[in-house]
Amino acid sequence: MSSFADRIGAIDQADHAPLYRQLQRVLREAIQGRVLAPEDALPAERELAEDLGVSRITVRKALDGLVAEGLLTRRHGAGTFVASRVEKSFSKLSSFTEDMISRGRRPHSAWLSRAAGQVTPEESLTLSLSPGAAVYRFNRIRYADDSPMALEYSTVPAFALEAAEAVEASLYEALERTGHRPTRALQRLRAVLFTAEQAELLGIAAGDPGLLIERRGFLADGRIVEVTRSYYRGDTYDFVAELTAI
Repeated sequence: MSSFADRIGAIDQADHAPLYRQLQRVLREAIQGRVLAPEDALPAERELAEDLGVSRITVRKALDGLVAEGLLTRRHGAGTFVASRVEKSFSKLSSFTEDMISRGRRPHSAWLSRAAGQVTPEESLTLSLSPGAAVYRFNRIRYADDSPMALEYSTVPAFALEAAEAVEASLYEALERTGHRPTRALQRLRAVLFTAEQAELLGIAAGDPGLLIERRGFLADGRIVEVTRSYYRGDTYDFVAELTAI
């Protein structure tokens, strides 16, 4: 029977990066490539260290980092597993598409609407745009593999994109192509209950709990380039933040 190292790939002995980072890379690539699937169990740390020819300290440090990223989860008395629920870190500015790919999931969207328009009074305030300014609006259902994960409503100033159709799989990829990808963001998280209309789109029951993330993305010069409201299913998504003492 092949070893776990044979399954995920060996650490590159010619690589001069710290061993725990090399192990993280190997495990991350195995998860992204679906060599390790959601809910797969990892060997015990002692077994993993022996199999890979590294110390248990190296294994523990590597796994700690992947747990913090949300790729792995620890269960008391059971061991370490590939995460099935999606964990989104508040410490990294990334798109839904990037988050899903990094976790070995296949992201795609079902468009509800994608159109040009003029700012509403509320959008004028949140985007710091003059009344009548042109914007693009994007409403869609976000999927991971075949599971609906979230409803997303985005508004972007027209200066940041060539056309509404420029956004295909990823809004951030489209913004990056025009040099307008956000460099920082402010986010607000609150609990919500899904309406009947929202629940039908996500295949859940009306009144089920969810998480609403409101994001404003900023360019390096301070201009607001994105306002997004994302309604995530509470049964599939966790948000994590790493806190440190000053």
